[in-house]
Amino acid sequence: MRAGPERRRTGMGSLHFAPFLHFQGVLQMFKRSVVYVLCFTVLNLGSPMMANAAMIGTLQAVESSTRAQDLATVNAALARDEVRQQFASLGVDPTRVESRIAALTDPELRTLAGQMSDMPAGGDALAVIGVVFLVLLILEAVGVIDVFKKFP
Repeated sequence: MRAGPERRRTGMGSLHFAPFLHFQGVLQMFKRSVVYVLCFTVLNLGSPMMANAAMIGTLQAVESSTRAQDLATVNAALARDEVRQQFASLGVDPTRVESRIAALTDPELRTLAGQMSDMPAGGDALAVIGVVFLVLLILEAVGVIDVFKKFP
């Protein structure tokens, strides 16, 4: 009889420590994973970082400096009272026009400024209407306004 209960106690004792032994295995796997991650990061600290650089051409440098001049030319022409009145009569918000002009690409802005600088000094009414039409056409193409869809 004594042999029977002793076996049960040893059996019960091993069952009692089974969850603890499983926890130690998980803890050991976690420690091993942390060591692997730390080794990987330490090895990568010594690797050089990649940096990309390129030469800027003269044409590109000149174009970036002329953008400010072209923008000033276009804004000066659009700040005139006749142009503002034409915008108001067509139902276009001048602040939206200014934001769209600022968003133009360099070639578009250069073309617009070139057309404005070719206008006569007196401010030909036909040229002003042409510039307003060009700006409205660009705004319509981008989808900011719907001026031309209002007319049947």
